[in-house]
Amino acid sequence: MTDTVKSKQYEIGMVGLGVMGRNLLLNMADHGFSVAGYDKDPSKVEALRKEAEKRDIHCTVSLQEFISGLGLPRAIILLVPAGAPVDSVINELSPHLQKDDLIIDSGNSYFKDTDLRTIRLKGKGILFMGMGISGGEEGARHGASIMPGGLKEAYERVKPILEAVAARVNGDPCVTYLGPLSAGHFVKMVHNGIEYGVMQLISETYGLMKLVLGFSEDQLQNVYSEWNKGELNGFLMEITGNIFGKVDDKTGKRLIDEILDVARQKGTGMWTSQSAMELQVPVPTIDMAVAMRDLSVFEEQRETACKIYLDPKTAFSGDKIKFLIQLRKALYVSMLTTYAQGFALLLAASDKYGYHLDPEAIARIWRGGCIIRAALLEDIQAAFHAKHDLLNLLLDPYLSKEIRENQEDFRQIVCLASTMGIPIPGIMASLGYLDAYRSAWLPANLIQAQRDYFGAHTYERVDAKGTYHTEWLKGSK
Repeated sequence: MTDTVKSKQYEIGMVGLGVMGRNLLLNMADHGFSVAGYDKDPSKVEALRKEAEKRDIHCTVSLQEFISGLGLPRAIILLVPAGAPVDSVINELSPHLQKDDLIIDSGNSYFKDTDLRTIRLKGKGILFMGMGISGGEEGARHGASIMPGGLKEAYERVKPILEAVAARVNGDPCVTYLGPLSAGHFVKMVHNGIEYGVMQLISETYGLMKLVLGFSEDQLQNVYSEWNKGELNGFLMEITGNIFGKVDDKTGKRLIDEILDVARQKGTGMWTSQSAMELQVPVPTIDMAVAMRDLSVFEEQRETACKIYLDPKTAFSGDKIKFLIQLRKALYVSMLTTYAQGFALLLAASDKYGYHLDPEAIARIWRGGCIIRAALLEDIQAAFHAKHDLLNLLLDPYLSKEIRENQEDFRQIVCLASTMGIPIPGIMASLGYLDAYRSAWLPANLIQAQRDYFGAHTYERVDAKGTYHTEWLKGSK
């Protein structure tokens, strides 16, 4: 491969030849598409050139060469960090592009930024799509879950390529057109929010098994590997089992014990919580997962507080096998409620932003390739297939039956953790959400009375239509 422009015109281009971009290009080439890659970093271009071998891939550090080598109308995927880098690349590309050329942002961009970029580029006659990709390096190379949004006509132009490189489940490609404007990036954002929630829940089961049962890394590996064979089967469960078996090359100990208990974030979970608050959709498990990552950063304060607040003097004396069964059920119900929260947010956003999302299709493309792929997505897809306008997964007959049958064990785990002073805020938030959602009456009438008392915010009555205000101090004792 050289930097000399070939006479042929390449079908699609990639800006950003890091791990994800490079692997996605290789995936496309393996499926028979001619592709071109561009990066300012010569080392990244050289890395792709070496891996390309005899594949139909052209890579260059020359923007002009990259642009001129693409067939018209051009289709260019960006795989660069979200935020300012995306705008920088767009500004670099747009003067060289023509009417109906297409830019596809495949990073984890904030959906409102995607809307602004779509409008800005439309004024120049350039098409723009926001497209989420989940699956990491392995997914990009061998099949990811792909979440495109934007103009339907733009999607149709690249549909054959996307379907070819997507993961497949039962022959179905894990990609579909999701909706206009920023629909793709919004769906990817919620995917990441659910990911935050499920990771927090799994980590809490680890904490319980470590602190209550005193399990070794081998025992933990066995539990998660066994759980992955049943209703908890999924990518995150699979890798959790693998993690506990990994030995640290430096110390010879299990690597998990050498990792500092501080979890970072890049913002997508926070965006999910922010968007949920804007749309007034409760997602407490996701909110708590974000909060716990923030709290983990205060390790020095946590160490100081640990010396002030002693653990309750309670030791576990129960049946360990029964405890593990209860813990598995608690995790299962917590995961279900987390997905329920995420899909409820998607439905609200669909109405608010005009996305016209199909929840069954979203569940279908999340079954393979992506980080939150799990067996229970088959049940979620079935729930939306049976009732397309299902308002919340907790109302589905099958899933609600599953929850009812497991909720007593769920409650027992929360009680035990609370008694022993072991933090499981994600699991507790999941139970709180379930109990609040299933409550025909909530004490919110008192809150509304308080609001009317101090701020004349009015209230509604149970026995009459309209809004009312009371002079609370008049005639009071």
